[in-house]
Amino acid sequence: MKIILAVAILVAIGTILVGIYYDKKNIRGNKFKLKRALLYNLSIYIPVILMGILVIVPDIAYAATTSSAPEVNGLGLLAVALSTGFATIGAGIAVGSVGSSALGAISEDPDILGKTLIYVGLAEGIAIYGLIISILILGRL
Repeated sequence: MKIILAVAILVAIGTILVGIYYDKKNIRGNKFKLKRALLYNLSIYIPVILMGILVIVPDIAYAATTSSAPEVNGLGLLAVALSTGFATIGAGIAVGSVGSSALGAISEDPDILGKTLIYVGLAEGIAIYGLIISILILGRL
């Protein structure tokens, strides 16, 4: 775990140093070099983060199952967190796209405000469904 943390810190410091280097050299206009630097950074950073997650998540689940409260299930708590998290992320993406489209449509025809509010409300309902599933899972633990 300490190795993964050290590599993540080195990647973050390297990213900052490359950004300072590009700023000093005024490479802001050269999009090819910036995209290449971003690709290199992501090709290192994403596997490091995934390794960290793969190391940390089993420890969290084991710690939650071996706590002083024997009725608590660590994997159940992870299911609650994932269902709520993914539902809110999905709702955010949906509201972002529907909301921007709704604003564009309202700017052309203000009479359709009510219809667009219904679509935005339906997109927000995704988060509520995730919350309901989380409450149902918590009720089973």
